[in-house]
Order: sequence, then C-alpha cells, then structure tokens
Amino acid sequence: MLALLLLGISSGLPLLLTSKTLQAWMTVEGVDLASIGLFSLVALPYSLKFLWAPILDRFALPFLGRRRGWLIALQVGLILAIAFMGFQQPAQALQLLAINALFVAFFSATQDIAGDAYRADVLAEKEMGAGAAVFVLGYRVALLITGSLALILADRISWTSVYLLMASVMIVGVIGTLIAPEPEERVQLPASLSEAVLLPFGEFFQRLGALTGFFILCFIVLYKLGDALVNNMSTPFLLQMGFTQTDIGAIQGGMGLIATIVGALAGGAILSKIGINRSLWVFGGLQAISNLAYFMQAQLGRNYPFMVLTINIENFCAGLGTAAFVAFLMSLCNQRFSATQYALLSSLMAVSRDILVAPAGALAEFTGWSLFFIISIVAAIPGLLLLPVFAPWNPKPVAVPKP
Repeated sequence: MLALLLLGISSGLPLLLTSKTLQAWMTVEGVDLASIGLFSLVALPYSLKFLWAPILDRFALPFLGRRRGWLIALQVGLILAIAFMGFQQPAQALQLLAINALFVAFFSATQDIAGDAYRADVLAEKEMGAGAAVFVLGYRVALLITGSLALILADRISWTSVYLLMASVMIVGVIGTLIAPEPEERVQLPASLSEAVLLPFGEFFQRLGALTGFFILCFIVLYKLGDALVNNMSTPFLLQMGFTQTDIGAIQGGMGLIATIVGALAGGAILSKIGINRSLWVFGGLQAISNLAYFMQAQLGRNYPFMVLTINIENFCAGLGTAAFVAFLMSLCNQRFSATQYALLSSLMAVSRDILVAPAGALAEFTGWSLFFIISIVAAIPGLLLLPVFAPWNPKPVAVPKP
C-alpha cells in the first residue's frame, strides 16, 4: 500500500504540469490565449495510450520485472523531461515548449499504463478496494502539489526553479517502484506484438461472454455519466449563483479535494467488507443522489454554508464511486494482458468524462440549472440498471481460470 501511495503521487504529478499549471506560466509570460488554448492538445497521449499499451504487455525490460522495469525507466524519463521544461522560454520558443510538454505527457500516459497494469497484477480481489483508494489518495495529493503549491511557489521563486522542484518530487515514484513487491504469479508473455494487440480483445469477450462483455463496456461508459455532467458545469453554475472565484477555488480546490480523498479511502475500506459488486450498487446510488445537493443549491441561490455542504457531499460520493469503479476495472483484467485491457477500459471511461458531457453547457442553457441537475441524476440510472447483468447483489462463486 505504501508503494501504491508513492506510485499514485508519481502518476498524478505530470498532469497539471502540462495543462493548468503550464497555462498559468504561459499567461504570466504573455503568451496569447489562442496559443494557450491549443496547448490542450498535448494531452492527447492520455486518450490514445491504448494504442501502444500492447508493447508493455509484449515486452519486458531486463530489470526489475515485467511492470516495474517499465515504471522506473519512464519515471527517470519524466524527471529529465520535467526538469528540461524548466529551462524553456514560453514567450520566445513556444514550439520547443510544446514538444517538451508532449514528451512529458507521453511518458506520463505510458507510466499510467504500466502503473495501472501493476495494480491489477499485484492486488488480490480483497485488496483492490484499499489499493484503488490509496492510489487515488496519492494521485490527489500530487494534484494538490502541482496545482496549488506550484502556483504559490511561482509568486516567490522563478518558474525554472518551480519545474526543477517538481521534477525532484518525481523521485518518490522511483522509491515506490524500488520498494514495490513483484506480483506473485508469473505469466507467459504474448508470443508476438500482433498477439499482444489481438488476444486481449478475444480473451476479454471469451472469458465474460460476448453479450455480458458488451454490457460491461456500456456500463463503463455510463456509470459516472451523471457525476461527469455535474463536474463539467459546477464552476459555471457556482459563478452564476454569485459566488466569487476565490470562494470556489478555496472550497472546491481545498475542502472538495479532501472530501474526495476521504470518500475514496472510505470507499476502499467499505469495499473490502462488502465486495466489489455491492459497492458498485451502493456507491453508484449515492453518487447519483448526491447531485440533489446541486439541485437544492439552485433553489437557494447564493447560500455560502450550503455551497460548502454541496461541494463536500458531491466530492465525497464521487470518491466513493471512484474507489469502486477503479477496483471493478482492475478485476476485469487478465494478468497476461492487464496493460492493454486496463488502458482500453480506462479510455472508455474517458468517453463520458470528455465526450458525452460536451453538450452539457447547451443543455443547461436550454433547461435551466434546476432541471439540468435532475437530468444529471436521470443520466446515472442507465448505468445502474446494467448492474444485475454482470454484478448481481448476491453473486454466485465463479472459478476464475489462471491467466
């Protein structure tokens, strides 16, 4: 669990250094808004990582085992790439900065492939809830470091020093990799790269059945859709209610983050007691019902105490749902193909977060905020209705074949 905590920090650190934190640096340096907006494209490796995930299933580096070898190589690459970003000059050499940021995003996305596969390989089913919660805790701590601490430091030291400091923090990932235990079960690598690409699909549907596999893929897209709709529109909503940016930043970025972490840890602890299936039911229901807090906020308007309550309720329940969801995704992976299968499943998860919520703003304008939040609750129902198909409340014991 200590290793997973450190790997979670390592996984979360690069994300904001190529997005929001980097945008702040470019803004200070006087880069135009159009160029800053285009920098969102450097995040493409996170969405496309499933394309090269089979390479990590097929090949193992000649040190530290199948997953940890890749992890430490990528972490060293990230330390160097993030440090090199500190010496860039956004106002004078924007293209070089973009290339550097793209390398950081690529190394980071590939580290996520190896880290997700390692979690799926090393954790027993009873450990998956706790493992997912601890990893999420580390990831959120990293976002706090790079999203808040980095900006505070930038008012006091140069951006070069900030990025060099953030690069040095990546060493915690190296430590996590070195102390991480090897998975007990040894598996045969795919015989060829084409086998590593094709077999994960075939094995997934053969093991689960074509129809059940299809329903599971639909569920992955839909389970957090209601939560994603609210997340996409929460900041514009609160601003229109009359809250200041400082109010929102302090509560969402501070208390909201803590609530998410507490929710994830509580979810992991509860999951270890009631199992993955029941956690998906209970936490999915709470995740949907929590949107009622935003509905009530829309009725009350600029009510500061209730805003604090709303953000904490929603983030806590989202943390619960995330713990169950990540554990469920890990449980779906065959150890032989865990890198490819988890990368594909997590890419599907991003569909609701990034694509299906795109019309959320237009929908809120058309319906008004109160009806929008009711619709967000309704949007969570289809995913929950799929649970009886593959995650019944009282599952029958099934013998899982060895990978």
